[in-house]
Order: sequence, then C-alpha cells, then structure tokens
Amino acid sequence: MEANNHPSSSLPSPQTQEDQQTQPPTTTSLPLATISLSVLPSYVSLFSSSTTSLKSSSFSPFSSHLKIPSQISSLSLSLFSPPSKPHSKLSTPSKISNSLLLSPSPIIIRRPADPSAGAAARRCSIVWFRSDLRLHDHEALSAANADSLSLLPVFLFDPRDFGRSPAGFDRTGPCRARFLVDSVSDLRAGLRRRGSDLVVRVGRPEVVLPELARAAGADAVYAHREVSHDEARAEERVAEAMEAEGVEVKYFWGSTLHHVDDLPFDLEHMPTNYGGFREKVKGVSVRKTIETPEEVRGLPSRGDIEPGEIPSLQDLGLNQDGKSVTSVPLVGGETEALERLKKFAAECHAQPNDGNKDNTRDNIYGANVSCKISPWLATGCLSPRFMFEELKKTATRAISATSSRRNGVDPADGGMNWLMFELMWRDFFRFITKKCNSSKKKVEGVPATACAGAVV
Repeated sequence: MEANNHPSSSLPSPQTQEDQQTQPPTTTSLPLATISLSVLPSYVSLFSSSTTSLKSSSFSPFSSHLKIPSQISSLSLSLFSPPSKPHSKLSTPSKISNSLLLSPSPIIIRRPADPSAGAAARRCSIVWFRSDLRLHDHEALSAANADSLSLLPVFLFDPRDFGRSPAGFDRTGPCRARFLVDSVSDLRAGLRRRGSDLVVRVGRPEVVLPELARAAGADAVYAHREVSHDEARAEERVAEAMEAEGVEVKYFWGSTLHHVDDLPFDLEHMPTNYGGFREKVKGVSVRKTIETPEEVRGLPSRGDIEPGEIPSLQDLGLNQDGKSVTSVPLVGGETEALERLKKFAAECHAQPNDGNKDNTRDNIYGANVSCKISPWLATGCLSPRFMFEELKKTATRAISATSSRRNGVDPADGGMNWLMFELMWRDFFRFITKKCNSSKKKVEGVPATACAGAVV
C-alpha cells in the first residue's frame, strides 16, 4: 500500500479489508494548543528542514497524523492519552510542558504607579525651596508629589543674598547664615528619610533652575511665593527663564496664617493700618494644614544629577567664627522648630493665662512668643497655621478666630488670643509688603505702620 503524500488531499487512500482489521482505531481529538513559530524561536530547531525529509518508515503508523505544511504558519499538536506502544518509537522529548500549553504564564508589565489617582502625571517636577524649609503644611511639595513621577527638590544659595550691601552692611550675617545652613541640612535629612533628597547649589535661580530642568527633563517648577522686592523680582526672572525652556511655573501661598486668596479684599485695597486690617479679617477662618507626606518621589534618573554639598560659612564669604547674639546658639531646622513648639505648648498648658483686670498677660505670651518661635517662622521651618492648630489642641481655654471681646482679647482666654494677635500682626506686615511690591508704580517709601517688628 502506498501512502497519500499530497498535503492538500482530504480523501484517505483505499484500504483493504485486511489492512482495516490490523490498523488500530484512529482517535479523533481536538488540538490542545496552537503555537505560532514566530514567538517560539527556541523551538523551531525541533522542526527544521531536516525533519521534513524523514521517511514514514521512521515513525509509527500514527506518524501520518503529524502534518507540516510547506508554508508553515502554525503547528498543531494532537496529544493522545494513553499512547500505544508503537508510538514509543518517537523518542524526541518535547521542550514545551503540558502545563504551559494548557495554562500559559501571564505577561506582567510593570509601570510606574499613577500618583494622582487617574490624573495626568508629570514626568519630573522641580520643587524650589525658599523661605519654606519644612515638609509639614507645604502645599507646593504636596502638589508636586501628587502630580509627578519623580521630584527634584532644590535649594539655592543666591550670592546676591550674601556679601555687603551698598550701605556697607552684611546682607546676611554669620548667625543668620549658620541658622540657614542648619535648616537646609535638616530639610535634606527629612527628605532622605522619605526616599528623596535635596539638591543644593550656589547660584542665581534664573540661571541654575533652567539648567537643572534641562538636565532632568522637568515639566514644571513648584514654589511658594514670597513678599519682599528682591524675592518678587527673582520670581519674575525665573518665570521668564522657564518660559523660554517651555517649563511651567506654579506658585503657591504658604507663609501666613490666613491665605491670601481668603482675604475679603484685594491687596491693592488692603488697609494700611493694623486696626482696619484686623476688622476686615476677624471673620476669616484659617485653612487646615496640609499633612506631611510619608513618602516623597525620588530624584529623576535622567541627567544623573548629584545632590551637591551644603556650603560652609567660609564658602558664603562669612566669618566662620561668628559669635551668636544669644547665650545659647539657636539651631535651625524643622526638627528643632517642632520640638520648640512642643515645649511651648506644654508651658501654655501648665500655666494658663487667666488675664488681669488691666488686660495684662503673663510672661508665657507676648514678647516671649517672638524670641521662642520667630526664627523658625521666618525661615519657614514652622508653618504659622500648624503652630496655631497645635496650640489650639493643647489650650485649656477656648479660642475663637471669628469673634472677639474687649478689643479682640478676652481676659478669660487672653493667652491664646494673644497668640492670635501676634500672628495677625505678622500677616499684616507680610500682606502690606506684598501690596507695596505688587504695585506697578514705584513705591518711594513703606507706610510707617508696616515697619514695626513682631513675629516674622
């Protein structure tokens, strides 16, 4: 008998009665898997061109069930259970396990997690730290951390902030510079504990930030606005430089107790005396603080940007042996600020202010607030809103920011209201400074009511 070798024939060859009696019955089964040879390059060698030249005599009678078309596009394997004894002559082991054919392993594609719950994520963003050297209640950091796949936190020592002024005075004295260096070091440590880092450079923001943006492929810069003339000019120069690079600049507000957007008036119409300011804002509520992020996005892999070294006082052109004006040197940084606030709150709780008939306050409040907290508020190591919230939690007497008695201070809760009084003075100074520097006309002088000192 001669086998039908035509690959396209669908009719079996004539069989004699004797052949039909001796041939085992044919079992019809559906192919368990169809494997494309294009995705199995390691298995093609099993069915090379030499395979097609094998004679039917080398196979069992079932070899006619394995058909390999001349234009191979797929391979159908028919598996039989149990196999007959003659089938044992086909001893070539299969390199494809049955379990893989029946239940192929899924292909897992790992992608960066979406940080903003469905919102379009930025590839990389720069967080420009300025006078906001903290991680708690930091809107710019929180927004950038939610919007971006990677972050580049940056602090710049601007040479224009150091050296001598035209009047011959130090722009930044050694004591303040030491406090600033401590604060930057503490900020870097806090970021590292949360999986990120702080890039530190000495240079002008409008020069350094575009360079870092190009190196990291940053999409945006996040920062808090400031109020002084020099700081406002720096913001304008950075915005112009980033616009040329096609990088968006997003500014936030976070240096006052009351948010600038919550004021019941435009800054250009702000009262120039504290009494008028207090009357207008006494019904304005204080926004809730922003939580400290447990994790901060890491630095971008692009650009291989080094964090850099924090400069010493000598690097900044200052005397390394500058003496502190206080008996105990002040240590800068968010960690120290929160510890000071904790101790101050304990003092307030232990010695509540009951007030006197003449409206005087005891020595826990008033001027002592400034010397105990002011340096950390000025550098942004402590948020005024966070301070207000924490002292409210530990206060033994109720405080109301929306009502007042006896010129804003009630003897029954004078201590906490006195703190509110100090923080509102601080707001007034910052808002009036912002008003003067935001005016299109050149301001020849600052109103006398904005020149006094308080908690800054």
